[in-house]
Amino acid sequence: MNTLPLAPSPARRAVLRRRVRLLVAATITYNVIEAAVALAAGTAASSAALIGFGLDSIVEVASAAAVAWQFSAADHERRERTALRIIAISFFALAAYVSFDALRALLGGGEAEHSTAGLVLAALSLVIMPLLSRAQRRTGRELGSASAVADSRQTLLCTYLSGVLLVGLALNSAFGWWWADPVAALVIAGVAVKEGREAWRGDTCCAC
Repeated sequence: MNTLPLAPSPARRAVLRRRVRLLVAATITYNVIEAAVALAAGTAASSAALIGFGLDSIVEVASAAAVAWQFSAADHERRERTALRIIAISFFALAAYVSFDALRALLGGGEAEHSTAGLVLAALSLVIMPLLSRAQRRTGRELGSASAVADSRQTLLCTYLSGVLLVGLALNSAFGWWWADPVAALVIAGVAVKEGREAWRGDTCCAC
């Protein structure tokens, strides 16, 4: 016979809330560094994909900050919906800017240059982000927090985008396929729209 999982005890919930705050702090720290490197490298190389990746890192900081704000209150559930809306809006803003910049690059024929810093950053994020996302997701699900799970999906999105970015930069560097960079940026924008819609609806968490 199937049984519902037990809700965590008050003591366990206190541990999970502290863990959420620690994971949020780690996410913000890494993404601030990631954003600075990506935006600087993207500007130097005229890379729409790298700039979009840097902006996504800023969105991740906003998302993590919304979760931090939520869990700064004793009754964090009351702030859940507002935190989800902040996360969703940040996704939509990212998608709008990246789409505009990528289409401008495609229509204008602007060619992105090789970026060693961008390649190294994408490879590092491809390793680090899945670890953070898994820890966030497990903690959020056990706690029953949709916003914490949404933030984990934002972090997981960074993993996918790291892969897309790495492929786009590598194709441009190896074969001179300049169009691979803005196309990679458009993929980033499309995924951001999907995640934003799900966060807005609250389709992010399986109830405990």
